[in-house]
Amino acid sequence: MITAGGIRLERLADEHAAALLAFERENREWFARSVPDRGDAYFTAAGFAERHQALLAEQADGSCHFHLVLDGAGRIVGRVNLVDAAGGSAELGYRVGESAAGRGVARAAVERVCRLAAEQYGLGTLTAVTTVDNAASRAVLARTGFTEAGAVTVDGRPGLAYRRALRAGVSAAAAIGQ
Repeated sequence: MITAGGIRLERLADEHAAALLAFERENREWFARSVPDRGDAYFTAAGFAERHQALLAEQADGSCHFHLVLDGAGRIVGRVNLVDAAGGSAELGYRVGESAAGRGVARAAVERVCRLAAEQYGLGTLTAVTTVDNAASRAVLARTGFTEAGAVTVDGRPGLAYRRALRAGVSAAAAIGQ
C-alpha cells in the first residue's frame, strides 16, 4: 500500500525513459478517463523516446521542471510538473497512477513540488487548470493552497483555473523527500 508519507520526487532524467513509458502504458486507460489521451504515437518506443528527449531539453533550459513521483520501493506512481516557467510563475500539472489513487499521493507530490518551486526554482506563483468534473483534482488543488481563479475551457470541456502564491522557507532537500 502506498501512503503519502512514503513517496519521494525525483527530477526527470534520461535513465527514467523505459520505466516512465511502462508507467504511462499501464495507466493509459486510467488517465484517459479524466484527461485527453496522448495518442498512439506517444506510446510507441520511438515516439516516447523523442518526446522524452524534448522534455529533458525543456528542463535543461529552465523553462520546465519535470518530476517523477516514486513509492518507497522506487517505482513510478505519478508525475508532477511545472511547465512554462517564466517571470516567476509556472503552470502545475500532475497525474497519479491508478494503483496510487485515493491515497494522498497527489496531495503530497503537489505540496513537495510547491516547496521546490519556491526554494529551488525561484518561482513565486503557480497556476493550474482542471475540468469541473474532476473532483479529485479540484480537491487536491484546494487542499494544497490553490484558490479558484475563474472559469476556463479545458480541451473543449468546462474547467476551472487555480492560483497559488508560494512562500519560501523550506529547503529543496526537504521538498523532494530526502
